[in-house]
Amino acid sequence: MATEHTPTVLVIAGFDPYGGAGITMDTKVVHALGGYALSAVTAITAQNSQGVSAVEPVDAQLLYAQLSTLLEDVRVDAVKIGMLGTKELIETVAKVLKEYRLGNVVLDPVLVSSSGKRLLEEEAIETMVYKLFPHCRLVTPNLPETNAFIGGHFEGGAKEVPLMAQALFELGAKNTLLKGGHTTEEEAVDYLVELSSITRFCSPRIETTHTHGTGCLLSTAIATELAKGESLAQSVKHAKHFLVEKLKHSSALSLAYTSSATERKEPIF
Repeated sequence: MATEHTPTVLVIAGFDPYGGAGITMDTKVVHALGGYALSAVTAITAQNSQGVSAVEPVDAQLLYAQLSTLLEDVRVDAVKIGMLGTKELIETVAKVLKEYRLGNVVLDPVLVSSSGKRLLEEEAIETMVYKLFPHCRLVTPNLPETNAFIGGHFEGGAKEVPLMAQALFELGAKNTLLKGGHTTEEEAVDYLVELSSITRFCSPRIETTHTHGTGCLLSTAIATELAKGESLAQSVKHAKHFLVEKLKHSSALSLAYTSSATERKEPIF
C-alpha cells in the first residue's frame, strides 16, 4: 500500500555494540524493507556473540529529549519499542506516546537476554503492563515473557493460546503475537490473536547459530509493514517471511572470532 512519503518508523530500544539486536538491528530492518528509521536509545549495553556483560540505562530526561526533539520535527507512521530497562523509562515512553498521540505501536517486551541477563527491573514489569500496554497496537512476547506477565506456566501449545491471549487482554493488551520460538512444537508457530480472531503463522525451524536479535527483527519488520499501511495480519505475514528468509541465508555472514567458543548466538544479517 503506497504512501506519499517514505514510511517512517520510530525505534525506541537499547544499543547493541555487536550489531545483531537493538537499535542497530532495528535500523537495518526498517531500511531493508524500504522505510526510514528514527531512533531513541534507552540503554547502552556491552555484549557480543556469547551474551550481555553490562547494561547502563540512559537518564529518563535524556530519553524524553531524544523523543520530543524528533517528534516535533518528523511525523512517524509506526513505533517499535524494545528494551526499556527501568520503570522511569517506561513511564517516559508512555508519556510520549500519549502526548504525541502515536499509533501503530509495536512492543517487543524485552525482559531477559537470551544469555540470561535481566534487561528490565522486575518491579517494572507491572508498570509496563499498566502504563504501556494500552498504547500498543501489538505486543509480541515470547513464551517466557508471556508467562512472566500473566504468572503462568504455559508450554505454548495450540490449545493454550486462547487462554494466554485472554490473560494478556485482561492486562490491557489489544492484540498479541504469541511467538513460538521457545515452544517444543516441531515447527515454529506464531499466533496473532486479535479480539475476534486467531491467525496461525507456521514455518520450519532453521538450524543455525545466527539467532541473535530474532525478536528485534520480527517486531521491527511488523512495525515497518504497519507504517506502509498494511493490516495487522498482513504485516505479521510479511515480517515472518522476511525473518525466515534471513535465517535461511544467515550463514552467508561469517565473522572472524578470537576464540574457538562453540556456544554463540550470531547476527542474522
